[in-house]
Amino acid sequence: MAKDHEVERIAKKLDKMVHKKNTDGAIYLLRELKIINMSLETLQSTRIGMSVNAVRKQSSEEEVQTLAKSLIKSWKKLLDGSEGKAVEEKRREGSPLRSSSSKDSPGSSDRSKKQELPEPPKTPTTPTTPTTLKFTSFPPTPVTTDSVRTKCRELLVAALQTDDDYKPIGADTDNLAAQIEDCIYQEFKSTDQKYKSRLRSRISNLKDQKNPDLRRNVLAGNISADRIANMAAEEMASAELKEMRKTLTKDAIREHQLSKVGGTETDMFQCGKCRGKNCTYTQVQTRSADEPMTTFVLCNGCGNRWKFC
Repeated sequence: MAKDHEVERIAKKLDKMVHKKNTDGAIYLLRELKIINMSLETLQSTRIGMSVNAVRKQSSEEEVQTLAKSLIKSWKKLLDGSEGKAVEEKRREGSPLRSSSSKDSPGSSDRSKKQELPEPPKTPTTPTTPTTLKFTSFPPTPVTTDSVRTKCRELLVAALQTDDDYKPIGADTDNLAAQIEDCIYQEFKSTDQKYKSRLRSRISNLKDQKNPDLRRNVLAGNISADRIANMAAEEMASAELKEMRKTLTKDAIREHQLSKVGGTETDMFQCGKCRGKNCTYTQVQTRSADEPMTTFVLCNGCGNRWKFC
């Protein structure tokens, strides 16, 4: 349907804004959604609710937040209405069947009376209750009876529920945790030390209060269960930690280049590692002017570096 394609197009644009952390222009997309006559099928198939909610949480514009809240509220009413209909249909199906001739006069035939009787009971089946509709849908939960795997799933659930982000997003944290754990288990095929180390790193990063974006992207589906199960530590790190690592790397490169390029070759020093005397040294004033200079020495033979004052 054309409407589904239009809503899906808007959802992709909103997700892209969230991923880039730039919600400029989101208000125009939300206004487009405001005039669309949303149906329950479109709401579930496009998962537009998750996209709008993610933009609402990331944007600092009051107009964007207000309009997003209004849209989500109206869509929840649509979902609640469908649940009420489902409950009513269950109630009707559970009531005794009555024939259309129940309003006939007392002198009706025996056949009419037989039609008024309830049908013989059928083979009992397990009763089903209406499932609560959510914005997020997941594949079936992988089943396991292993106590170690079960405990790991519980720890993942606790990590995903560190804040209340999962509630407005509508994420099924139990199912999501099971998907992540199963991806890791399928890689190692056992609950050995490598398996446990991988789980610990996921749990630690998801619980990190300084890195809420990772947890929110996993809950919103922007990062899949398979992806988070295989991400490197550098990829999961917060923006602050990534910047710190980048700075340390630059400092290390600068120190190496200073010792390698700006140094003077000499045989005055002996390497404590390979015992060679083919060295390069550089002197830098790292402290106050009245203090002696710091000497950086590089062994050209094995690459060992040391310094002294």
